[in-house]
Amino acid sequence: MLLLSACAGKTGLDPEVTPPETLYNHALDLLIEKREYSKAASAFDEIDRYYPYSRWALRAQIMEAFAYYIKREYDDAVIIIDRFLQLYPGNSFAPYAYYLKALCYYAQISDTQRDQKMTQMALDALTEVVRRFPDTPYAADAEKKIILAQDYLAAKEVNIGRFYLKHSEHIAAMNRFENVVRNYQTTQHVQEALYRLTETYLILGLDEEAQKSAAVLGYNYPSGVWYTRAYELMKTYVPASVETQKKD
Repeated sequence: MLLLSACAGKTGLDPEVTPPETLYNHALDLLIEKREYSKAASAFDEIDRYYPYSRWALRAQIMEAFAYYIKREYDDAVIIIDRFLQLYPGNSFAPYAYYLKALCYYAQISDTQRDQKMTQMALDALTEVVRRFPDTPYAADAEKKIILAQDYLAAKEVNIGRFYLKHSEHIAAMNRFENVVRNYQTTQHVQEALYRLTETYLILGLDEEAQKSAAVLGYNYPSGVWYTRAYELMKTYVPASVETQKKD
């Protein structure tokens, strides 16, 4: 949509007498050329209010949401997108609307020391884009962003698990590490999660489970530092089982 040409519109256009196409190009000029995002959002909104049944109104709604996204006013953008999708779920702009909504959440992902609610919302929205529109460029980009979102969530789970382990809350720690192994297998944090699982199982006296997690770690990451640590840990706790694992 940004490829549409924008003419240099006059300021103070009267929406009651100005054709919607002229209003749209004026709003686009405010957005792209002048980068006056607040004015652009208001100008796009006027098109929707004064010419709600024109073909420009639907475009204006999407572009108004985009203007808010550029301004980092993500809540306002999402409100407009949700309203658009509720009214026009089958519109040709719907794939981009879903994608833009996902971007609004994705832009708010914070570091792994903070709450990851927004990361989960971004992951859900990105997954929805891939599910609904698998053959679009939006899905291709969403798949790349899903990897990062999953990595953030896995890191958060490992951080929480380590906290529980440090405070001897072993069952709670085990659940966190198992969640990473089960749901975030493609992330870089799965190696540490497997090691921490091995450590936690050994503390709980679950030697067989510890051996299994260490074996999985060794099979998938034989040269990794976490497997080296797991191997040494198993020798300390269960010497006989480590020799068996080594032969395997």
